[in-house]
Amino acid sequence: MHAEAIFTGTEMLLGQITNTNAAFLGEQLAAAGISLYRQVVVGDNLERIKQAINNARKEADIIIVSGGLGPTEDDLSREALAEALNLRLVEHPEALENVKRYFKSRDLLMTSNNLKQALVPEGAKILNNPVGTACGIFLEHDNKRYILLPGPPHEFKLMVTEQVLPLLQLHNNKKEIILSRILKMTNIGESAVEKTVKDLLHGQNPTVAPLSKPGQVILRITARANSPEKAKEMITPLEKEIRQRLKDFIFGTDDDTLEGIVGKLLAEKNLTLATAESCTGGLVANRITNISGSSSYFLGGMITYSNEAKINLLGVDPYILKAKGAVSPDVAEAMATGIRNVMGADIGIGITGIAGPGGGSPQKPVGLVYIGLDYKGKLFVKKNLFAGQREIIKWQSSQNALYLLWKNLNKS
Repeated sequence: MHAEAIFTGTEMLLGQITNTNAAFLGEQLAAAGISLYRQVVVGDNLERIKQAINNARKEADIIIVSGGLGPTEDDLSREALAEALNLRLVEHPEALENVKRYFKSRDLLMTSNNLKQALVPEGAKILNNPVGTACGIFLEHDNKRYILLPGPPHEFKLMVTEQVLPLLQLHNNKKEIILSRILKMTNIGESAVEKTVKDLLHGQNPTVAPLSKPGQVILRITARANSPEKAKEMITPLEKEIRQRLKDFIFGTDDDTLEGIVGKLLAEKNLTLATAESCTGGLVANRITNISGSSSYFLGGMITYSNEAKINLLGVDPYILKAKGAVSPDVAEAMATGIRNVMGADIGIGITGIAGPGGGSPQKPVGLVYIGLDYKGKLFVKKNLFAGQREIIKWQSSQNALYLLWKNLNKS
């Protein structure tokens, strides 16, 4: 079965809210074996919503519309569907009862415009909304299935999992599932990954697709099969081949994070860590402490932004700062050693750089970051030249610091 999704709301087009429903719906439909061919966002305009529905039904078996089921004048999804299919809107007794029950249970006055939420295209069924006033709508018409759902994410997601997916599975004659395996890499660019696995990117089932994020590249292996076990069987040899080619860069899979993997290794090896950060402003420490149980291996961190802080708190030699400058490999090493000694940790990380947009020079441009690692007295330093805005450079710096740590933990 092929599906298309239409998300209504001018606020999304204006960038005032993020459409989290789109990612959730795509993931849920894929797991149910339903291919989502297209997602579109349209404003609160009757003609545009109607046009989107008409376009979707030309190719899709299932058309899902999110939003526009409320009581106000700009809630237009039910009207758009009725006009697109040339159907009348009629009052549904169960939908009306749901609206009344919602207001009564909360001891609220129901205004007359809320009666609009009881209207459905003739022939439609309602989908119960246990946490809101607007019922969902399910309609079969000319061998197509139309599903209208409220837009608020807590309502949308609950109704998708509890009602929409079971309903669609009843109509899924193929009973297929779509399973994906995510391989996560860092310290390598998307173009280099693509070149390494280019011959694997043209398969039909399973498929391999790359995706790039700041400081990270993802390869998604996706298989379509009649059971999860069969899909895993199809994915396994492809994953093995990719791992052989990119083993130095793959740090995790699926929901793994680099900080989580690093934390697990530190705990397994009974090692402790401390961080000294300048340009990253504590981002590495923040990511590490986002992991539950990090107190067993993370002793603490310092944000030593000024030269004085580097000298007074970490014991960095003033001569090195004067001779080499704060952004230098010597200072990154001294920061790593300083924080390791101050905290009594097994491992120290030191980061110093220029996050921009100002502060750069021809000799030391914006994006220049040195990462130092003191691993039980053995020193490593890595020079990086990052591009992008300040926040991106900070994130890439934190990612590369964690990668340097991960790499050395795997060696020990």
